[in-house]
Amino acid sequence: SSASLQILASMPSRTIGRSLGAIISQYCNRTARLRRRSGRPPLQQLCRAARPSLRHYDLESDPSRATLQEKRRLLVKELLSLSPSQCSHMLLTMPLSLAEKRILRRQLSGQRGPVRQRAHGWGPVSPCAWSRVCVGLVSRRHSSAQRLGGLSAGSSLTALPCCSPQGCRGLWYRLLSLLRAAQPGHYALKQIGGRFGSSVLSYFLFLKTLLVLNFFSFFILLAFVVVLQAVYPSASVSPQPFTGLELLTGAGYFTHSLLYYGYYSNATLNDPCSSTPEGSVCPFPAPLLPYNLPLAYLFSVGVSFLVTCILLVYSVSRSFRESVKSSTGDLAIKVFCAWDFKVIQRRSVKLQCENICTQLKELLAERRSRCRSQSRCQCLGHGLVVLLAWLLALGWVSGCVLAVHYLLEHMHMGSGRWQQEAILLVLPLVVSLLNALMPHLFNLLAMWEKQDSPVTRVSVAIFRNLILKVVILSLLCYHWLSRSVICSTEECWETCVGQELYRFMVMDFIFTLLDTLFGELIWRLILEKRLKTKQRPEFDIARNVLELIYGQTLTWLGVVFAPLLPAVQMLKLLLLFYIKKTSLLRNCQSPSKPWQASRMSTVFITLLCFPSFLGAAAFLSYTIWSVRPSETCGPFRGLETIYKSGKRWVLVLEKSNPNITWFAWVYQHLLENTCLLFFMSVALIAVIYFNIQVVRGRQRVICLLQEQIANEGEDKLFLMQKLRSVYEQRGR
Repeated sequence: SSASLQILASMPSRTIGRSLGAIISQYCNRTARLRRRSGRPPLQQLCRAARPSLRHYDLESDPSRATLQEKRRLLVKELLSLSPSQCSHMLLTMPLSLAEKRILRRQLSGQRGPVRQRAHGWGPVSPCAWSRVCVGLVSRRHSSAQRLGGLSAGSSLTALPCCSPQGCRGLWYRLLSLLRAAQPGHYALKQIGGRFGSSVLSYFLFLKTLLVLNFFSFFILLAFVVVLQAVYPSASVSPQPFTGLELLTGAGYFTHSLLYYGYYSNATLNDPCSSTPEGSVCPFPAPLLPYNLPLAYLFSVGVSFLVTCILLVYSVSRSFRESVKSSTGDLAIKVFCAWDFKVIQRRSVKLQCENICTQLKELLAERRSRCRSQSRCQCLGHGLVVLLAWLLALGWVSGCVLAVHYLLEHMHMGSGRWQQEAILLVLPLVVSLLNALMPHLFNLLAMWEKQDSPVTRVSVAIFRNLILKVVILSLLCYHWLSRSVICSTEECWETCVGQELYRFMVMDFIFTLLDTLFGELIWRLILEKRLKTKQRPEFDIARNVLELIYGQTLTWLGVVFAPLLPAVQMLKLLLLFYIKKTSLLRNCQSPSKPWQASRMSTVFITLLCFPSFLGAAAFLSYTIWSVRPSETCGPFRGLETIYKSGKRWVLVLEKSNPNITWFAWVYQHLLENTCLLFFMSVALIAVIYFNIQVVRGRQRVICLLQEQIANEGEDKLFLMQKLRSVYEQRGR
């Protein structure tokens, strides 16, 4: 009715920003206040009577109501008085159309040109300013979204000196944008998210997370162990000639190198008397703080695991926090608010169109899956099929475990022929073959089950593959700790375990490449050339994610036995990123059933934290506390356990420097005390528990806020009816 329209027109939310002149006047007042802020003292230092009134700055209060051109001219005049960075930021935040921003920018550049000409041309440009321009141009070339309405970098050469805080801040922001653009796959991730959706994108984001975790572990071990051992090399056996087979087996030339445990010494590196024969007097004084390599080895591994644990807990909590967001109203937000008006490049515009289209498909598919319902008979029949599929899957897993166990026992029944380097590849070959073939059998079971939800299908496939890999890895860990690994008498058993883990990683990478070649490229060529169909294979998220978790578990298991194994894993992940990205874009199609992967990302990082990381930590903890190290090689030779190296170092430290006996007390009462480990475990469990409770509390708050929003809408309808009745009575 007319009364309702009159009420709606007088609402404050409808009057703000209704006219273009009001917006321009509002920002003209804001720029005037920003310019005058630096030239007057704070209001807190003035008495109340002396404080200036800001009412005369409001152009809307003027009864003459200046025209749009006058308001635009005043705004340009106020913008000219600001610094270029403030002017660019002000233009960027104005709620104006692109055409209006172009007009303002054209007037600004037209009025700044004569000012520069009156200033006798270009002023002297410092090298720092030229570096800012170059960095700005490079970052603008690599970025996919450019800011509109701002001034160019070249227009601020004379107005913004290099030594000013604004200049340094602008240079810092451009460097940050350049570093972000230089990340591996910066544009490829956007392209993958636009064409294939968040489900496939979650795999590549998970791969980048693993790359960050391995970088921290590798940096700690490199800085405190590997580099120092390379500077103070130990007198080791002469290396064997390099034949090329070492890249597969990890033995031969690599055996006596920095890659494995057996190369590292048990000496104090900065002690000049370490090479003095026993019984003789050392002419040099002992160092004040001896660098004990065994203790550095142990503490570097412990600190790397601690940093990894902190990063994993943070990632899990952040993932839980992001998965709490309700999907109610997401469809309307994507339809009306998803477009980014700062994007102007043709390639970026096309990419954003594909991304929004894929997200809308995911939201519609999720909403459609909620509306489906089945009868009781259908649910009962589907449940029986799922039960039979799980029994078949567990039977296949048991058969694989028995095959691996038989192979382990049979390898040790042979004689010296099993000691050849090529035969060492048999066990990794069989295990990698099983890990590559079983997911395809599980996919056949999934086709028989006919799960409606893609999330359920991926979750079931992940857990079946996870059971297979966990059982096989548990059997292999028992095999390694029982020291039944194939090893020569002159080598450390720790080095042999490190070599076997290296072979498992290399063989897993080879089978991943073969699966990418035959499962995606060859299959795509068969579908297109022979079968003459446009259909392409889909990207198997469950299998690929489990391969990443499996490889990362092997890396964590081998940190003690091969300190450079995180570097091998980083190289493997980088190659996998570009190989999988190229194969995905050229050989695969988007998922036939789009689905959102916000909760699946939480599942991925949780599986990495609890079965993978905690299992590797338990294995290494048992190795450090209970397993006796080798007697002839390695940094912990001659000790009962690896943990005993801490006590020996504390005794040496007390003798070398009596002033730091307090450290021995700290080590004895804190590090050796089991109560500290107990309290740390309780604290970790408490943090996880409180995060879970916070997530649940936020879910309840979101539900309450949604109800409150619905009640607010009903309140508005009620008030509208009352106000309409009041207007009608007043009209009569």
